Amino acid sequence: MSSSSTKLGAHPVVVARNLKQVYKISRGFMRTADHLQAVNDVSFTVDPGKTLAVVGESGCGKSTLARMVSLIETPTSGDLTLGGVDVMKANTNERKALRRTTQLVFQNPFGSLNPRKKIGDILESPLEINTALDKGARAEQARAMLALVGLRPEHFDRYPHMFSGGQRQRIAIARALMLKPALIVADEPVSALDVSIQAQVLNLLTDLQQELGLAYLFISHDLGVVRHIAHDVLVMYLGNAVEQGEKQTIFEQPLHPYTQALLASTPGIVGTGASKKRIVLSGELPSPLNPPAGCAFSTRCPHVAAQCQAERPVLRTLAGRQVACHLAEQFIQPV
Repeated sequence: MSSSSTKLGAHPVVVARNLKQVYKISRGFMRTADHLQAVNDVSFTVDPGKTLAVVGESGCGKSTLARMVSLIETPTSGDLTLGGVDVMKANTNERKALRRTTQLVFQNPFGSLNPRKKIGDILESPLEINTALDKGARAEQARAMLALVGLRPEHFDRYPHMFSGGQRQRIAIARALMLKPALIVADEPVSALDVSIQAQVLNLLTDLQQELGLAYLFISHDLGVVRHIAHDVLVMYLGNAVEQGEKQTIFEQPLHPYTQALLASTPGIVGTGASKKRIVLSGELPSPLNPPAGCAFSTRCPHVAAQCQAERPVLRTLAGRQVACHLAEQFIQPV
């Protein structure tokens, strides 16, 4: 099977600039609606054969970001380019073609497969909807995809309930690959699996990336998982990007206190300086309907200063990554 990245030429698979997603929340009859800013001015690029991991707590905006990139939702504002095509200016036919190049793998393999359909029918369905292939050709491609994800030919005629969680996620990955996409948006794809099975699925994703030239937007709250699969990391908090850059740079020396706390709470990850210390965050994640003034993390940050409470930090380049923290310089450790 040929690499899917070739159809995009030299273009990055995804280019996002200043993406915003704001939801209007009704407060009832004759009352002014609230506005919830789920994603605020987030920018990133994903190249063919690379993985960008988006990490953060529940409610940070990472799944909203995934829905925008997979064209389930339209951004409120900002620019989004897929394979060199401007999504915001694309017509209906162009959007339909773009959806074929971007496929989703969901968190729960027990709920993402139709229990009434055999595996072969599940895999053939994208081809039936989107191509003119006959039944024989569709079945041939579906069987080849089963083999590619490590399943046996006899699995073709079985139902989802006959498989383990790890096998079902392999089937979900196979379904996502049927249209030969350039980008897979994986939303917590291993969080519902046993730890022993997680490594197998992550290894499969890595192998497929190398063989097919796939790009991944990998959504996760687990930095232990991210360490194994990501090339670059985007850390989000309350809809904002607080730190982003190459995985090794951020894991070895995190400069944002929130990134430090995430790394310190992840067993088996050893960084430098502050990331080695036990960091306990106090308080709850603020409501996105009423975010703090200044830095969004200021209500929980152990290093908060007056400037943090008054002035919102913007992303700036520092020590080989981008970080949104007024105090980031003090966390740089000497080499």
